[in-house]
Parts: sequence; structure tokens; C-alpha cells
Amino acid sequence: MGNTGYRLPAEWEPHAATWIAWPHRRATFLGDFTCIPDFFTRFIHLLAACEPVKVIATGAPLAEAQKQLSGVANVECIDIPTNDSWLRDTGPVFLVPREPEGKGRENGGPVAVCWEWNAWGGKYPPWDRDAQVSRSIAGRLGMAVVTPGVVLEGGAIETDGEGTLLVNHRCVVDPKRNPDHSREALEQVLRNQLAVDRVIWVGGELAGDDTDGHIDQIARFVAPGCVVAARQPDRLDPNQESLADNLRLLESAVDARGRRLEVIPIDIPPRFAFDRTQLPASHLNFYVANGAVMVPVFGGPTDAPAVRTLASCFPGRRIVPVDCQELVRGRGALHCITRDQPAG
Repeated sequence: MGNTGYRLPAEWEPHAATWIAWPHRRATFLGDFTCIPDFFTRFIHLLAACEPVKVIATGAPLAEAQKQLSGVANVECIDIPTNDSWLRDTGPVFLVPREPEGKGRENGGPVAVCWEWNAWGGKYPPWDRDAQVSRSIAGRLGMAVVTPGVVLEGGAIETDGEGTLLVNHRCVVDPKRNPDHSREALEQVLRNQLAVDRVIWVGGELAGDDTDGHIDQIARFVAPGCVVAARQPDRLDPNQESLADNLRLLESAVDARGRRLEVIPIDIPPRFAFDRTQLPASHLNFYVANGAVMVPVFGGPTDAPAVRTLASCFPGRRIVPVDCQELVRGRGALHCITRDQPAG
């Protein structure tokens, strides 16, 4: 039985808030961690100028967040325990009613879909607190909860808001995440629980990405019928071939409305590394906030072209480049640390 009275909204639709988990765990980070809370502070300042920001933590990390963010308007710190700070993956996925309020809508407001969590296939124990985060946020909001009973991270899915879902099979059809489910069975779960009509499967992953290929590093919707896709022209970069394959796949894909996808390539930094370890530096890990798009940049020649391309994709929104050379040492960027709560 699916969530037929609801739909999965696109990120560019109005938000009620953005949720962020305060960083306090070094597990995924290379190098110095002490600069990471300062990065979060700066980013939350930028985000709070666009919409309310809800910051979760407990104990000493909560006290640190409250101290760092003291006096910042539009920010609320909330006591919810966490293991890690990648809230895109641990937080709930929100659905909104199909019918606008006051026009025959039978349902209430948004509902929270709370997936199972095992730290990207068991990579970073313990994860007991993060396994409860989505339900804790839903409880704080007083929302109804849907529990599909399979492992899925929020960074693994991408939607146009019109019934199309992009998914990388590598991080969903995975024996370390969902050992007893076939791809066909998992697609049915996605269709039913996220109320989508078409699932477009891609592959590939970026070197250094410990999520096994989250879609929010590889391909993103920027409008119905239109995606931006990561490209790597450097033939010496290990990402070159798999990204080229995905580009070809996306160019032949059809969405839920029967449209052939328009695909706009965005070059990502070649062989971006810290201490000789390649990292998943991708401009596609942007975050669409109310009135703005926060774009990760990495201090190289791909920054300006990526910003220009995304500016053309989001007319009327302010484009905010955010230096993520520190954050990407944790193997993610802006989309990975944010969870949008739709206004619904």
C-alpha cells in the first residue's frame, strides 16, 4: 500500500526550514577536524538569511552549537542525539499532500518517511543514535511517520517533484544494505513509499565517496525534465569513464511525464585530493534554499563555469559559492549536511 495521497516535492519548492546536525565526530574526516564546526557556523549564517535553520545535537556538541550560533537570527538548536553530521542521509524524507490546502485535501500536512539506517552499509559504527534521528525529527514536528523497513539514505535519491526519481543502484541494491531485496522489489518500495511513477537507475561513483555513489554527487534535477550531470574530461581521473557512461544513460532517459531528459554537463574538479587521497569534490552537491542556491567550490578552474551554469539553471535565485575544501575532507559537501523540510 503506497502513499497515494502524497507526493515527493522537488528541493526548489518552498521550505519551512533546513535541518542540520552539528558536527562532533571525526570518523569520516581526513586531517584537522577543529575547523569543521567553524565551517558549519559560517554556512548556517548564510542559510539563516534565507530560511529558518534547525540545528540538532545533544550534550557537549549541543552546548558548542548554542555558543557558536548565539545571537544568529532564524536559528534554533534542538536536543536530538546524533552519531554523525550527514543529516541528508539520516534525516526523514518528507512527502507533501497532492492537493493544495483548502482544495479538497483529505490529508493533513507533510508526512515523514523514516528509512532504516546502517551507516552506508556498516562502515562507521556505532550508528544507533543516527538510526533514530529521522523519527526524532518527525516527533518534534508532530508529523505522521511512514517506515518502509528498508535501508535508504537521503543522498541516494533525487526528484523533479513530478513523479520522477533518480537513483544509483550501487547504494540501494546492495547486500550490505538490503540483502534480501532484489532491484525490482526495491523499485516497488520506492514507487509506493515515495509516491513516484518512474525510477531512473544510474551507476558509477566518485573516487573517495564512501556512500557507494550517492546521486547528489552525480546528477541533479534543476527543473522538471532537466538535469545537470557530473562530467570529468580528464582521462587520467578514475571518475572519467563512469561519469561518461552516466551522461549517455541520462541522455536516453524519459521521465514520468514522457519527456526525454535535457542533460546539462558540469565539469567537476580533476583528481582532487587531500594527503594523496582522492576526494569526491563535486559542484553537483549544491543545496537549493529559499531564494538561493548554495554551490560548493573547491578553489580550482571548474568553480566559475559551474557557478555560471547553475546560475542559468536557477534564474531568479541568488547563487552563493561556498568554499568546501575543508568540508569535503569528510567526503561530502553542502547537500550532504542539509535536510530540507518542505512548506507543504
